[in-house]
Amino acid sequence: MSTPTSTALTAGTTAPDFSLPSTSGEATALSTFRGERNVLLAFFPKAFTSLCTTELCAFGEDYDAFSAAGVEVVPISMDSVDVLKEFRAAHEMRVHLLSDVDGTVVRQYGVLWSSGTVANRAYFLIDTAGVIRWAHAEEHPGLRRENAEIFERIRSVIE
Repeated sequence: MSTPTSTALTAGTTAPDFSLPSTSGEATALSTFRGERNVLLAFFPKAFTSLCTTELCAFGEDYDAFSAAGVEVVPISMDSVDVLKEFRAAHEMRVHLLSDVDGTVVRQYGVLWSSGTVANRAYFLIDTAGVIRWAHAEEHPGLRRENAEIFERIRSVIE
């Protein structure tokens, strides 16, 4: 079985800023949310896989609840923008997806899987000051957190 290539960032750490191309057609920088919205960075391994599809569709289904909690969901994978646009359109997702093709941000956050071609599934809840308030990297990419657990984390560390 493969393993992560490094240790994921932990709660209490300032989240590294980045700017990545998005399915919106514009680059998205983490710093644009500072002072405005909390952010859930959700790293996922691969578009069009069953678990990633389930997870990202669930984010869309709970889009209004995340918004009401003051949290912007920002999914990131190492897929190209074109693949992510197709994926988003095929499943009518409400969230835009960010592309980290070369894995720079995946490496910054310590969630590159040992294959070197995908991110491990991981979550970073970042407050409006840019501090990671909750971090969770799965034991392997085949696992995921349910939104109910993520909302519990939001209530316990953000609200």
